Amino acid sequence: MIMSRIEAPRDEATGNLVDRLLSGLPPEAVLTDPDVTASYANDMASFCEAGAPAVVVLPRTVEQVQHVMRTATELRVPVVPQGARTGLSGGANASEGCVVLSLTKMDRILEVNPVDRIAVVEPGVVNAALSRAVGEHGLAYPPDPSSWEMCTIGGNIGTASGGLCCVKYGVTAEYVLGLDVVLADGRLMSTGRRTAKGVAGYDLTRLFVGSEGSLGIVVRAVLALKPQPPRQLVLAAEFASAGAACDAVCRIMAGGHVPSLLELMDRTTVKAVNALGNMGLPETTEALLLAAFDTPDPTADLAAVAELCEAAGATQVVPADDAAESELLLQARRMSLTALEAVKGTTMIDDVCVPRSRLGDMLDGVERIAEKYDLTIGVCAHAGDGNTHPTVCFDATDPDESRRARESFDEIMALGLELGGTITGEHGVGILKKEWLAREIGPVGMEMQRAVKAVFDPLGILNPGKLF
Repeated sequence: MIMSRIEAPRDEATGNLVDRLLSGLPPEAVLTDPDVTASYANDMASFCEAGAPAVVVLPRTVEQVQHVMRTATELRVPVVPQGARTGLSGGANASEGCVVLSLTKMDRILEVNPVDRIAVVEPGVVNAALSRAVGEHGLAYPPDPSSWEMCTIGGNIGTASGGLCCVKYGVTAEYVLGLDVVLADGRLMSTGRRTAKGVAGYDLTRLFVGSEGSLGIVVRAVLALKPQPPRQLVLAAEFASAGAACDAVCRIMAGGHVPSLLELMDRTTVKAVNALGNMGLPETTEALLLAAFDTPDPTADLAAVAELCEAAGATQVVPADDAAESELLLQARRMSLTALEAVKGTTMIDDVCVPRSRLGDMLDGVERIAEKYDLTIGVCAHAGDGNTHPTVCFDATDPDESRRARESFDEIMALGLELGGTITGEHGVGILKKEWLAREIGPVGMEMQRAVKAVFDPLGILNPGKLF
């Protein structure tokens, strides 16, 4: 239900903004009902403030996005770009009185080119939809966040997201060849290329990837594709300790193996997944390691990894018999974060990435932090990347438990930095980790980051309050 701009309450400033927007947009693209606009205020992060949008705009064309940005520049109104709002750092949260620019209606796959192995897409294309579309051409778009059935390519680009297969195929940044970007003043800029090679000028494409909508609005992307690999087979290995599982990860990577997936779930996560989905995972394990190969002979690769897991102390190693059983194991891993949320009703999902050699230290440290704060903290991890997701489960209606959750979250990030890691491997900084970004990159780094922001957005209207 959408109220008309006449029915919706508004002050003079909001009315002027809405009128200006409607001069270049169809009425159905401009939402002003406060009950509707309020539903666009947040992404999925906890403990991140959000303001009330003045208006929500859902453009369908590049020209409409340009009109929004010209209007915002003229009226000095902040603009918060959004995709599916599956983010976990508050990067898509509304600023007070802002224009929320939701790009979900720009959802066309404009081109799939099997010869050049590229796809050209609009930002609102859902990750899984793109994967299915290119699969019809025998191609694959590898980055696959756990939310791939919901998250959009524009959001993936904004946060430089990863996924389960990054250990072999890399993250979003490695697949973005070129971008069309609407700048803060409404100008349209193209970056990058369609070619396999290209080194002309500064790499502005990579600059926009991970910028969380703070430098411009991505309205079109040229993405690299890969030949579709064979169906992967998965192995599950149980361990009596998280440290032993992490030792197995180190042995696998040091041995030169290239798994298509190497994921870890601790005992808390395994129990949560079983409780939510009745998945039949072994609850006697302290850590469950999933390894997969999509090579021409995955059984031989899995056999070699099974030996390494046993050498590291695995209590049981079970290879999947076929692709269907493999997919069931992957489904269990993908539902980890949802299952942990069901434990207490609310979660804070950390996103700390450490060197693989320090993965065991990270998990041991998280366990100590959970005991210190008397909290349930489950860990699932892209173990092959060292990218951990310690997930603090808490009751948001309990003020003391909420306080302890936030303090434990900060201790986990501090631990990651102490171990030579980074505060985020794929979720971004947003609002949640602004303080920690400053700690990680230091004062000179912050000065340079702000200087880059000022070049692209001198008025500071693009996603203000995020990153720094």
